[in-house]
Amino acid sequence: MLLYLLLFYLSTAMFRYPVLTLNPHLSLGQVVLCAMSMTLKNMGWMFLYWCVVLLALLLVGARLFGLQVYTVLSGSMEPTYHTGSLIYVKKVDPYTIRDGQVITFMLDENTIATHRVVGVVPDEEDSTVVRFRTKGDANETEDGGLVHYKNVIGTPVFTIPYLGFVANYIQHPPGMYVAISAGAVLLMLTFLPDIFAPDSKSETVGEDEKKRANPAAGRHVRKR
Repeated sequence: MLLYLLLFYLSTAMFRYPVLTLNPHLSLGQVVLCAMSMTLKNMGWMFLYWCVVLLALLLVGARLFGLQVYTVLSGSMEPTYHTGSLIYVKKVDPYTIRDGQVITFMLDENTIATHRVVGVVPDEEDSTVVRFRTKGDANETEDGGLVHYKNVIGTPVFTIPYLGFVANYIQHPPGMYVAISAGAVLLMLTFLPDIFAPDSKSETVGEDEKKRANPAAGRHVRKR
């Protein structure tokens, strides 16, 4: 939601700068400086806009392609997946999983882990049930329990280092509060200038009415 608000703000802010018009009272140097200033501001907004777009695609847009995004919070899979990395997990048929494959699975209702399969254990009584023995690459011992095939979420397809720190920060307090506050400030900056800006159209209409009331106003009389 926050990313959508940022995208809305930046997309409107990029087009808020007025078009540069020639003022006869400005020197050529002043015109050039004004043009450069406005260009740099627009470039800054464009850069920030596309950064937010890219972040939104990496965190949210991946779901459109059937991927789930998780943050690596421990070093149990170093150096394959570094702490703070984002991993993108694709659903997989559990019956196709083999030794050496990395899987993401649910340890319990609140914990999700990503470890490497070191053994496939078929059920002795039910051939349709399989379990997996797993181990972190950086761990010396295997995990204590077997992973039931129904608890397998998928297998990681690629990773982005360090981006998980950002995602984890803005999704949990206090980072969530900071991000929401920043979004609210950006929205205020978007609408407040329009609310308090003078209405140039009404001013023009007022001047026209004054000229009609006093035809001599605004007209130069030539002395003889």
